[in-house]
Parts: sequence; structure tokens; C-alpha cells
Amino acid sequence: MPAVRFQDVAKSYPGAHGEVRALDGVSFDIERGEFFGLLGPNGAGKTTLISILAGLARASAGRVSVMGHDVVADYAAARRALGVVPQELVFDPFFSVRETLRIQSGYFGVHGNDAWIDELLAALGLADKGEANMRQLSGGMKRRVLVAQALVHRPPVIVLDEPTAGVDVELRQTLWQFVARLNREGHTVLLTTHYLEEAEALCGRIAMLKQGRVVALDRTANLLAGTASTMLRFKTDDVLPPDVAARSRVTGRIAQVSAHDATEVERTLGRLRAAGVRIEDLEIGRADLEDVFLRDHGRRRRRGERTQRRASASACCLSVLA
Repeated sequence: MPAVRFQDVAKSYPGAHGEVRALDGVSFDIERGEFFGLLGPNGAGKTTLISILAGLARASAGRVSVMGHDVVADYAAARRALGVVPQELVFDPFFSVRETLRIQSGYFGVHGNDAWIDELLAALGLADKGEANMRQLSGGMKRRVLVAQALVHRPPVIVLDEPTAGVDVELRQTLWQFVARLNREGHTVLLTTHYLEEAEALCGRIAMLKQGRVVALDRTANLLAGTASTMLRFKTDDVLPPDVAARSRVTGRIAQVSAHDATEVERTLGRLRAAGVRIEDLEIGRADLEDVFLRDHGRRRRRGERTQRRASASACCLSVLA
């Protein structure tokens, strides 16, 4: 039995211009002990999927389970097996950090766990904040408390929903060291993040969502292996030749061009010189998960365009026959 199972999960809700489909038949398993990444752009359905997993939203169709417990039919057991670190900073301003963690423990019927609370506070850099009121903490410290709250009942499955968005480098380092340790000890971790380098460094397997559907699901190494291994990164004010632009992504003055090997790197640089493109700050690096996502998104867009062209051609033929 996997740690988490999503089976044909769909979620729709009414919108201003008709029904909005946030999730469309999402299915995948997360095995016990995995460090799993869930990636996708804003609006892809990541938070909706996490909300259904945590019991904060109800799926329109499909089934979700945690450690074999259905999140609807066996909600209490599923929730005990889960620790969720949300995106939003939600806290009670009337209690100290230690009181907050004791109260959170009580929600799960856990008592007398002060030794574990002390360990959490030390591991998350909160050892000197135990008696401080939540109102007195900075945003980064409040986020550390949210992490501690999610872990205080020792759940076998930990869900981190954009846990390091907008936080300082120190917290990111502290959090990942501690979570990596928990994963080594057998905890299953599900991470959603916009920091692709985090997912690449931490996650053994990744699912990519786009418009409520899974567009890629594989081991991180396999996803990267299917992408051009080299990226040329440089600044330019000139227009790239069309054949180079077709395998590039450009942000402002920065262009990133994919290349499979050294020969293609040389060919690309020669093509840029021949076209009179002036280059500054040239770097040669390896492809990353952003390249994987853009590659898969481009393939889906091209398939959609081909399907649309075929449909238009069929309609024209039917019109002629009529």
C-alpha cells in the first residue's frame, strides 16, 4: 500500500463564465519513504490537490487515501497520518510557541511529548523562542512554527506546500536539513515548490501538473536525461536567428539556448556569429527542471495545435462534401 494514492481525482467549481475544472483525472501514487515533488505553474491545481488530500476540500470525483485510509470515509485516521505545512501564515496570537505546539498535539490525542517539542524547537532554530508569544515572531519564525505544528504528532506523511516561499536562506537551509533527516528515518515527504533547484536537489521522483492534468511523472534523473544536457546562457540586445530562437527561452536580455553536445554548442555559437548577434556574459551549464517543464509544455502545445489543425481540415472537408 503506497503512502499516498490519488485515483482519477477531479475537481470542478462554478466560475463567472461556466464550470471551472481545477483537476482533471489526476492519478499517481507516492510510495512510503519517498521524497516526492509536485510541480507546476500558478493555477496548475497543486494547492487544490493538497487541499483535497488534507480534507480541506472535497473532490468532485475520484478517491484519495493516506497510508491506506480514505480521506473522506476514514478522515480521522487519514488526518492523523498527515502533517501539512500550508502556504499561508496562520497562527493564534494568544499563545506562546510552546503552548501552540502542545495544543496542536492535543488535537491528535498526543500528550507528554515535551521532549519531541524541544527537539523540534532546536532543529528549527526556535530553541530560544519557546516562551515567546506568537505575535512577537517575525514572518520567518512564524513559518518555522508552522513546520513544527505539522510535525508535532510525528506523522508518517509530511506535506510541504511552498514551505520556503519568501523566507530567508537560513530558514531554507535549516528546514531542508531537518526534513531530509526525517525522510532518511522513513517519513514520506510531498513537496510543492516554485524553487526548481530545491525539487531537483531533494526529490527522487516528480509529477508535473499543467491545467489540472499530470503532464510528466518520472524519476528526477530520468526527466533530466530526456532533456538537452547543455544550456548556453548569455545576454544580448539582438534578435536571435529563427533556428536558434526555436530552441531558446528569452527573458529580457537573457537568452538560454539548449544544446545536446559540444558539437551543437560550437554550431550554435557559429550561427550566432554569422548572424551578427553580439553576446555578453556567456555561460555554459546543464539543463534543469525548468527546461524539462518547458519542453513538455511545448510538446503539449504543439500536439494541441496539430489536433486543432486536423479538426479544422476535417471540418473543411465535410463542408465541401456537403
